Amino acid sequence: MKIGVLALQGAFIEHIRMFESLGVQTVEIRKLADFTEDLDGIVFPGGESTVMGKLLHELELMEPVKQALQKGLPAFGTCAGLILMAKKFVDSKFLHFQVLDVVVRRHGFGRQLGSFSAEHEFVGIGTYPMVFIRGPYITEVGQGVEVLAKIDDKIVAVRQGNLLGAAFHPELTDDTRVHEYFLKMVEEALR
Repeated sequence: MKIGVLALQGAFIEHIRMFESLGVQTVEIRKLADFTEDLDGIVFPGGESTVMGKLLHELELMEPVKQALQKGLPAFGTCAGLILMAKKFVDSKFLHFQVLDVVVRRHGFGRQLGSFSAEHEFVGIGTYPMVFIRGPYITEVGQGVEVLAKIDDKIVAVRQGNLLGAAFHPELTDDTRVHEYFLKMVEEALR
């Protein structure tokens, strides 16, 4: 199994380390040539979604990645990565891949000083440590979107087919269960 990790900005190295701890091969996606046909899944890390979106366009990665997602390439977006995948925003006009049928509020939990950690239930996993850094949350989900986690009635994790989105940073914990959940999704897609 080979997982691509968008490595333009943000917490990409933490995702790579998490997958390596699980014995999974990763590829850093920094330019179009890195985005190969033999990837089994892709991860969009936390960071700054506006910067990532701009770089995806400048590096001519936006359309090829979007097409691969539309064809079913499994994807996992955390924080800014969730924002990259969302179809709509409450508070921004900058749309990116538009593949995950959710409406997101950027910085929903506040700015940098509003960052926090909490343990909450994640469907299929149990109680999970969630780290929020300027975290967004999901205000609406479309048909076929399964809500996996909430905090105070705010949706913070979803799954839609081969797409997994989390408003928090599982890569900033020592708990590999959300990454393992994604890898099971990838294995299902490979069957």
